[in-house]
Amino acid sequence: MKTRSLGAAIAQGKCPQCREGNIFPTSLYSYQKLTVVNHHCDKCGANFNPEPDFYMGAMFVSYAFSVALVVTVLVALNVLMERPPFWMYVAVIVGTNVLLLPLLLRYSKILYLYGVGKLKYSPKTTSKK
Repeated sequence: MKTRSLGAAIAQGKCPQCREGNIFPTSLYSYQKLTVVNHHCDKCGANFNPEPDFYMGAMFVSYAFSVALVVTVLVALNVLMERPPFWMYVAVIVGTNVLLLPLLLRYSKILYLYGVGKLKYSPKTTSKK
């Protein structure tokens, strides 16, 4: 069986320990159950909730994503237009944040679990259940 790379596992929202099980019960692009995380990996049994309110720290990652998005939009508007009106800044920033909200929330939790969660990759764990 071919192993999934770290980047592919993060992009697809897979378990940090086995890189096969799903972190979320629904698709990454689903608006249903947007913030619900599985309690355990369905392939290796890894615990995705090591302590109560573990994912509260993911707010910092989400904040960093939002700041990066705002800065990118501001720079893009200034490069593409000579003097955009203030309402255009507000409309584009609010619109992009609303459109990308599911991805920002999901990936902030994924990156937080990979970075702070104490799950390390072990290809032998996929046979456990």
